[in-house]
Amino acid sequence: MARLLQFSTTCVPSSDGDCRAIGRLRSGSYCHHLQSGGPISCHSARACSFYGSTASSLRWQLWTRTSERSSPWNRIATAMSSMKELQLGVITVQEKEEDRLKGDENRSGTLRVALVCGGPSEERGISLNSARSVLDHLEGGDVSVSCYYMNQKLEPFGIPSALMYSNTPEDFDFKIASFKSQAEFLEHLQATSDIVFPALHGRFGEDGGIQALLESAGLPYIGTGAAAAQVAFDKLTASLLQYDAAAEMAWHGFATLPIFLVENGKVDINRLRGWFEDNNINANSGRVVVKPARSGSSVGVSVAEGLDTAVQHAEALFNKGGNDRVVIEMFAEGALEFTALVLDVGFGNETRPVALFPTEVELSGLDYESDGENETAIFNYRRKYLPTRQVSYHTPPRFSEETINKIRNRAADLFRILNLRDIARVDGWLLPQVGGQSETIIFSDINLMSGMEQTSILFMQASLVGLAHVDILRTLLRRACTRYPTIPLPMSIGSSMSLSNSFAKVDPCTSKQKVFVLFGGDSSERQVSLISGTNVWLNLRAWNDFHNKVYRIVQLDVSPFLLAPAEPNGIKPKMGTDRVEDKTVWALPYAAVLRHTVEEVVEGCVENLKSQAIAKVTSLRDRILSDLQGSAKASLLSNEGHMELPSMITLEKFIEEAKQNDAVVFIAVHGSIGENGTLQELLAASGVRHTGSAAEASRLCMDKAATGAAISHGIYTAAKALRKVHEILQKEDQVWMELKEELKANDLCVKPVGDGCSTEMPGVPPERLLFEPFIETDHIAVLSSTTGEDSKDGELIWEGKSRWIEVTVGVLGVQGVMHALNPSITVKETGSILTLEEKFQGGTGINLTPPPPSLATEEAIAGCKKRIEIVARTLGLDGFARIDAFMHADTGEVIIIEANTVPGMTPSTVLIHQALAETPAMYPKTFFRKVVDLALQKKNRKLIMEDKIQSRCNQDFEINPMSADVE
Repeated sequence: MARLLQFSTTCVPSSDGDCRAIGRLRSGSYCHHLQSGGPISCHSARACSFYGSTASSLRWQLWTRTSERSSPWNRIATAMSSMKELQLGVITVQEKEEDRLKGDENRSGTLRVALVCGGPSEERGISLNSARSVLDHLEGGDVSVSCYYMNQKLEPFGIPSALMYSNTPEDFDFKIASFKSQAEFLEHLQATSDIVFPALHGRFGEDGGIQALLESAGLPYIGTGAAAAQVAFDKLTASLLQYDAAAEMAWHGFATLPIFLVENGKVDINRLRGWFEDNNINANSGRVVVKPARSGSSVGVSVAEGLDTAVQHAEALFNKGGNDRVVIEMFAEGALEFTALVLDVGFGNETRPVALFPTEVELSGLDYESDGENETAIFNYRRKYLPTRQVSYHTPPRFSEETINKIRNRAADLFRILNLRDIARVDGWLLPQVGGQSETIIFSDINLMSGMEQTSILFMQASLVGLAHVDILRTLLRRACTRYPTIPLPMSIGSSMSLSNSFAKVDPCTSKQKVFVLFGGDSSERQVSLISGTNVWLNLRAWNDFHNKVYRIVQLDVSPFLLAPAEPNGIKPKMGTDRVEDKTVWALPYAAVLRHTVEEVVEGCVENLKSQAIAKVTSLRDRILSDLQGSAKASLLSNEGHMELPSMITLEKFIEEAKQNDAVVFIAVHGSIGENGTLQELLAASGVRHTGSAAEASRLCMDKAATGAAISHGIYTAAKALRKVHEILQKEDQVWMELKEELKANDLCVKPVGDGCSTEMPGVPPERLLFEPFIETDHIAVLSSTTGEDSKDGELIWEGKSRWIEVTVGVLGVQGVMHALNPSITVKETGSILTLEEKFQGGTGINLTPPPPSLATEEAIAGCKKRIEIVARTLGLDGFARIDAFMHADTGEVIIIEANTVPGMTPSTVLIHQALAETPAMYPKTFFRKVVDLALQKKNRKLIMEDKIQSRCNQDFEINPMSADVE
């Protein structure tokens, strides 16, 4: 059943202190569109009014027929009326919390946080990513984090923190045992935690589900209460609360786009056609947005052109399941999209929302065809979570300062009106000025638990204010704890924190080793490089805080640098030269790193050096800091309240600075000069230590054909054949037949000679291409309860006919004695090869580390590792690397595919899983520190070796001058 909703409301304080919702019809003088059967009564022909007892307690009073009991309005009314009980509910939770803590004599000064992720929505993978980031930046010192997971059936599990670095929940579904019931889970939380951090997105996470469950047990938690969450999560409800027309702007109203609600899986085409006509939308080509009424992360959101296509998209959402209501919304033609984080810095039950820097979301149509979208595509799930040039983020937006402050103020007002708590993200549109009318701000979606991945919009906006990851998360934790006076706050978060740089002062006599993390470049793998470098930098940066007090070893002073892919806007330090040494390197401040693409980082650096941009950012930052009133620690600011700016140097100058500071260069540049030996050779020539293998081994491994030739004795490698591109183009059929004969295979795999990471074929064809026989492996599937009626969560399906499975194996150590980590299997979701997303994007692909016994025996795994170590020694690998191969499940024999000297180091890549599978487990911070230590040992190893050689030479000279026997 479809309902036509053409009126909107906003809640504004009236003179008597009550909250009044003012509605205005968009067309006609009657409210007949509110129900399907005819007009309803109202206070006037122009408006419908609704009254509530207080601004924080809204109650709908709609004059509708008694036959409309099933109307969504009644469901909204129920949720809204329950909001007035929210304050009482908080008091009840506090009382239960007091009872829970009575008699607890074993408490210490540590705040115990229960971190919950997963859930039934399609965003469960993103939830895992968010929870992983929270764990990385919140755990430590006087904050202890325990991890929990809820599957799609809402069965709760306690999981070790190592599993938080999995790519998807399916990585560990089959490894863990659940609590017997939700009741047992809640009792466990009552006994072991002080506060719950629900990092669940979408259904059950943001719709009041998890909140109601926690409230039922009297458990304190971070985020909006259950009743308010139920209202705010529904796009229909939020729209009704937000809209008002220009006449009510003085009342601080909110505008929203016209929407059409579809319910119960059936579209009323006649009514939808009427809605198109009433809103002047062309029924054949007019663009509309189709989306679930209750979902997040842009899941299921699409653009439809014309009425028929809109119907198809709506029906597709119903057929997919999990959606009982779908919204069709007018497309905001010519509008500019933005999103703004609102942070609640109140105390106790007092709410004081402060909006951070908004972000403008700019979509580009340059490569829409690559993901099957047309030019009307919008900010969908893939663009939100995979680095792509299809989306650019501008923080702050390219709007006037006045407009930005209006957005901030309106977002804070909306936060307050909807009775939200702690944090929320508000998405919207800015309609430009038309004629004499001023620009219009439209809010479209409210997200109660914003994504918290490492480079998420939350951390991007917070960093420009001066808040590091740990600052914003501890501020959020502290604010939530103030609602529950019985929670014993540790000193680090228990008091108001200064906005100046409040890092613990380091003893000037303490030794600090500088580390320059270099990432980016110009290869097709540069976006993965940005993710890898950012992850390395953040983990090494946090290493001191959580480990130095224990290990008492050299601290690290870590700085991020970006190797630019091209000269921005024609700027070049040295014009007229193509020397590698003259490539541009950007020294990046904290906030500049948190971007989604390499190009975005460069563009941001160039923009942030302009005087007008500096003045704008400084003015906005000062205003936000004033609004925060010292309620959040801003550790990125200097004592004078300033932030570091980016600086541009040449690669040659970068190497000079590394040498002067005796820095270790952590190479996170994938492909190109990062892996072909060029960068390693330049660093070695200047005596600069670096991570990973030396130039010779890097050059060898970058050339897949040369790699195969080097290990062809004793170790199997896939047969390889090289062909020049121009020859292929001239004699396509002949070349193909020759290749099949030469490689003795009908199915061939073609790839660039010098790229990895399952990269797509470059836009500019290389001179040569590499051909290999396509090796057929048996399909492996990990089933869940949603896959089929008879499947069990985590059930592995593998026929095992060929007995070959594709694996990737990390190696760690010093040249000649590299240690192979446990192999990983990355299960393909579709197609015959692993995609870039399945390898590196958290929330996609399934990694099995080590392979379970049903796939490979312990003997086979041990045999595989031994053979991989031989390969590493043969290739001269050093530090760390990754080797891809096919492994025989019974014998452990391997067929080598390729070796990567700068493997992916993203937050959930297999290298991390393999390090965690070691005994003892190496968490990311420890693993990356180990890689740095291996680089530091290179100089010592070289000196020791030179001393040993010199000593033996001297002895030999004294005994026998002709002797050449040296070690």
